[in-house]
Amino acid sequence: MNIADLILVSVDDHVVEPPDMFDNHLPEKFRSLAPKVIRAADGSDVWLYEGQQLPNIGLNAVSGKPPEEYGIDPTTFAEMRKGCYDIDERVRDMDANGVLGSMCFPSFPQFCGQLFSRTEDRTVALAMLQAYNDWHIDEWCGAYPGRFIPLSLPPIWDAELMAAEVRRVAAKGCHAVTFSENPEKLGWPSFHNDHWDPFWEAVSETGTVVCLHIGSSSELTITSIEAPINVMISLQPLNIVQAAADILWSRVLVKFPDVRFALSEGGTGWIPYFLERVDYVYEHHRAWTGQDMPGNMLPSEVFKERFITCFIDDAVGMKNRYDVGVETMCWECDYPHSDSTWPESPERLMRSLDGVPDDEINAITHENAMRIFNYDPFSVRPREECTVGALRANAVDVNVEPVSSGKVLVRPDAPIRIIDLAERAAPTPAPD
Repeated sequence: MNIADLILVSVDDHVVEPPDMFDNHLPEKFRSLAPKVIRAADGSDVWLYEGQQLPNIGLNAVSGKPPEEYGIDPTTFAEMRKGCYDIDERVRDMDANGVLGSMCFPSFPQFCGQLFSRTEDRTVALAMLQAYNDWHIDEWCGAYPGRFIPLSLPPIWDAELMAAEVRRVAAKGCHAVTFSENPEKLGWPSFHNDHWDPFWEAVSETGTVVCLHIGSSSELTITSIEAPINVMISLQPLNIVQAAADILWSRVLVKFPDVRFALSEGGTGWIPYFLERVDYVYEHHRAWTGQDMPGNMLPSEVFKERFITCFIDDAVGMKNRYDVGVETMCWECDYPHSDSTWPESPERLMRSLDGVPDDEINAITHENAMRIFNYDPFSVRPREECTVGALRANAVDVNVEPVSSGKVLVRPDAPIRIIDLAERAAPTPAPD
């Protein structure tokens, strides 16, 4: 297949929320309580909510910057590429990259709405979360029909409210919800607890996919707080490996046969060994552990039926795609994060797809995502206008060359360490 003929749907991108996002979606009585963007003492733009300043960490919005200017310091909207937070510019950047569709995870509320779960007044918390979901579905995704897969936040503090919100947004056309890769790490019950049953029932009923993004437990896989940050970046996908094992052996898959999990940004190269291992464990230990699998299936068979796997750039996964499961593999761009392949995603992806038959390429690049997430862009625009070549032809005026922010960066003498990230990412109290 030629690069120009690819059709690309990314199931993992990110939105840096614009300052006016709450303006049209909150009842009058809550508007004064809404998060707002202010200029912090260090000159960065931060969200202010309930007395806490929440920075936009630089690595969350680096697309369009020279790699040598990547960093973990908080940033301003003026320093970001407009496609990070402006929907019109986002679509232009998608066109320039040849990407038809995108699902966007949140930024300042955290991956599964942890910010709102910390709100003391639960009525206010739910109002903020529903306003966020309405903005995301109606404005961000709704501005360009056929270009986005909507993704909702859950009111994670109440399983019954979660179920109600899943049903509410499903009626608006949203069939994906974020959740934590390990809710116990957030102070909630684990996957092995019946606490979440109303939520599992709702996602089963509505055909909603539960998306688990690396880092959604608010914890990093680290060896030492003093380790260079490259250690943490290298180990990030291991959060998803742990989540896969946790869920695979949980009661969820037995009791709720229609629940599907997407392992977002976890890659696929590790999966063949993981499946070999869980089958071995099942064979050797089930007699004394008492573990059963749904329908007397092997764990590997259950995994391939119930989990959606996602990758950015994964040549090893492509070579072993039959062991991973071609019918559930999906592609990601990760715009505008530091792992993103924008604006050369088609070229980077094509290297991994060398020798893959066209029908399998189509499945991995868009057909799986369309089926799994109830997404039908071809109902909005003709298929021939959805290819990399057609989209890029509409964006020849978009500058995709790196643009310097003009800042003079001082490189540390020693490697950046995880302790630096922890300090700079933490919310800080607003000044009196």
